[in-house]
Amino acid sequence: MPDNIKIKMLKHESAKDLPMPQYATEDSAGMDLCANVQEPVTLASGERKLIPTGISIALPRAYEAQVRPRSGLAVKYGITVLNSPGTIDADYRGEIMVILANLSDKAFVIERGMRIAQMVISPVTKADMIHVESLDETVRGTGGFGSTGH
Repeated sequence: MPDNIKIKMLKHESAKDLPMPQYATEDSAGMDLCANVQEPVTLASGERKLIPTGISIALPRAYEAQVRPRSGLAVKYGITVLNSPGTIDADYRGEIMVILANLSDKAFVIERGMRIAQMVISPVTKADMIHVESLDETVRGTGGFGSTGH
């Protein structure tokens, strides 16, 4: 795992006053991402919006950043990240954006600097796909979606 990831605070988005992504505790897996909105953004019940973070990053090859929901927002307010985890590829240099969705029955207000998601840096394994006529058999076989019990 690389010790350093290059990050750029986007000047045109006025992100200079926002904190850089950081780990909340020594053993946290994810770094908090903050909302880079100029005015409060209301997310109505059932609505989804793309929220800017004001940052871009340069990951080394064979790494990705995963954008995931924050558990506190999910349990307290029903706010989640769509396409979770969202993947940021090593060759992407644009602004990190978060697709927030409101699954609750009440509106939710996103304020500037609010911690809206978390980002996990992970290694990526590339695999070569090999075409075959059959696969080895297993006890489970083709059973899926609840086939193993509850």
